[in-house]
Amino acid sequence: MVTNKIATLIGAVFLCSGVLHAQDTLQQVRKWSLQDCIEYAKRNNIQINNLRLTKKSTEQDFLLAKAARDPTLSGTVTQSFTNSKNANPVIGGFQTQSSFAGNYSLNSSVTLYNAGYITNDIKQKDLLERSADLNVQQAQNDITLQVTQAYLNILLTKENILYLQDLVNTSLAQQQQGQQRFNAGSIARKDLVQLQAQTATDKYTLATAQNALRQNTLVLKQLLQLPSETNFDVASPDTLITKQLVSSLREAQETAMLTRPEVKNGQLGIETAQLALDKAKAGSKPTLGLAGSLSTGYSDNQSEKYFNQLDNNFYQRLGLTLSIPIFNNRIAKTNIEKSKIGIDEAKLSLQNTKTVLSQAIEQTYINVLNAQNQYDAAQEQLKSAQESYRIANEQLRLGAIATVDLVQQKNLYVQAMQSFIQAKYNTVLYAKIYEFYMNQPITL
Repeated sequence: MVTNKIATLIGAVFLCSGVLHAQDTLQQVRKWSLQDCIEYAKRNNIQINNLRLTKKSTEQDFLLAKAARDPTLSGTVTQSFTNSKNANPVIGGFQTQSSFAGNYSLNSSVTLYNAGYITNDIKQKDLLERSADLNVQQAQNDITLQVTQAYLNILLTKENILYLQDLVNTSLAQQQQGQQRFNAGSIARKDLVQLQAQTATDKYTLATAQNALRQNTLVLKQLLQLPSETNFDVASPDTLITKQLVSSLREAQETAMLTRPEVKNGQLGIETAQLALDKAKAGSKPTLGLAGSLSTGYSDNQSEKYFNQLDNNFYQRLGLTLSIPIFNNRIAKTNIEKSKIGIDEAKLSLQNTKTVLSQAIEQTYINVLNAQNQYDAAQEQLKSAQESYRIANEQLRLGAIATVDLVQQKNLYVQAMQSFIQAKYNTVLYAKIYEFYMNQPITL
């Protein structure tokens, strides 16, 4: 009996531990890498998916334009019942007469010549489809940069929290040491109060950083359009490369002009506007079309049998139609002039796109250089402040420094530390944006 109870107890312990392990596994939050976030945003962003639907619509427009070259074919079937009063030539008066009749026809037409309108329309629709695809790429680029910035903001806040937590622990140790020295009569009460106030300040700063982490995480979740209840956290990379070679500004700008989708889209806009002009010119030229039809019918008022009537009434027609515009209230002329204006607008739009892109790259280039210089300076400042704070701690332990001097050194250290963290992540962010302009994928 004792053995059975022990076995039952051991089994229960293993069962409980298994349940607890399963609960811990369920409560684990998946760590999202930067690449995970970017790929998820590209797949699920509503704006990008709307642009994908627009692209599908332009694909249908392209297929419709190509189909305009093919002949049309339509069939018509008419069955009618007629009831009427007709004069009776034999006995006089009127008599009611009813009849059934049927008419059947096939009609077809095809455009033989329209001054290249259909050909230019097909080319234009093809360009619009390619332009819609470039719009998708541009939106993906935009969301990539937004996600990257939000992701790095989270990493920045996390690293800041680690430093601040360490400061809080140090402040608590200093406060405890100060309490012991106050109890021993080694320091005045005002010194102990200053240590307590510094601990409270450090806790407040830590709480502020923790709130910032929650806010930055919310920003990224909103960019990814994740539900509010989704457990979410980002994976911190092992290392962040802060010092790297920076390509020349000219090289970056030339690469961007050849690869960025907004530039390609602007170039397609000029070609599209030129095709619109060619289509408008076709409106002032003749159009030649070929049309044909086959038709037959029957009526029960005739003595001939059904199939004999269909044969006797079989009708074929084939004809050419030449449409020559002579005067159309200046519609064609207006369309041509407006199309020319559209070409000029497309050229200006491309020029503006290149100018804005060039300026953005130049600003990013300056940001990279400034961030690297600030990072070097902040690193040196942090080393000095850290050493000064270490010395002040040792002096406080020996009673060779006043509490107010320690607090002052600690504040300088906190400022240097936060400046260093900010400079570090600014360097990484601007470098990644600059590389992205050079058609390099963003990775950490």
